[in-house]
Amino acid sequence: MRELNRKERAEHLYRVIRSERFLTKQGLGNEVPFFIYPFPAEEGLTMVEDREDLVTRLQHSGTRVLDLNLFDIALDILSERGILEEVLEIEADTSKGEIKELLQGVLDPKAHLVPHIGKAIEATPHDVIFLSGVGEVYPYIRSHNVLNNLQSTAKEAPTVLFFPGSYTHALATGASLELFGQLHDDKYYRAFNILNYEV
Repeated sequence: MRELNRKERAEHLYRVIRSERFLTKQGLGNEVPFFIYPFPAEEGLTMVEDREDLVTRLQHSGTRVLDLNLFDIALDILSERGILEEVLEIEADTSKGEIKELLQGVLDPKAHLVPHIGKAIEATPHDVIFLSGVGEVYPYIRSHNVLNNLQSTAKEAPTVLFFPGSYTHALATGASLELFGQLHDDKYYRAFNILNYEV
């Protein structure tokens, strides 16, 4: 099958998300309504604009989007817990390993990140959830951990994770997320590649 270009991917995404089949979670076989939208990592900056345009188009067509960015959520959590300034101050003189350990604890998906997302889900009427900022929070937050912990919180509406890299399925190795097309993030089986979703 031919690779879709950026414009074709954006149009496919728009048509899929607007479709009744997608919004009513048909054809998922009782799986969680999680979708991966993989895109080439080099398109990271243009993807920000493309996602914002997509949100605007969908809202105009009557599809309500809860647009969540993991990097913004991480900053909110650090601010709420009163440690953002402290992290910024110690960052230059602290090893990357120590910073990583600190942030992974403070931004733990189960204890902190998903409850924060859950509040946004409850507070904002929506038909679909967008999750972006995966590359910006790596390695402090891993996308497969977020998805694993979101399963009980985000099950009413479809969730689309914008992923800078590839999401592949192979019989021998299963499904895997390859961040930036190079870093093997982990095996994650429960999401659908939205580029393969038929309207």
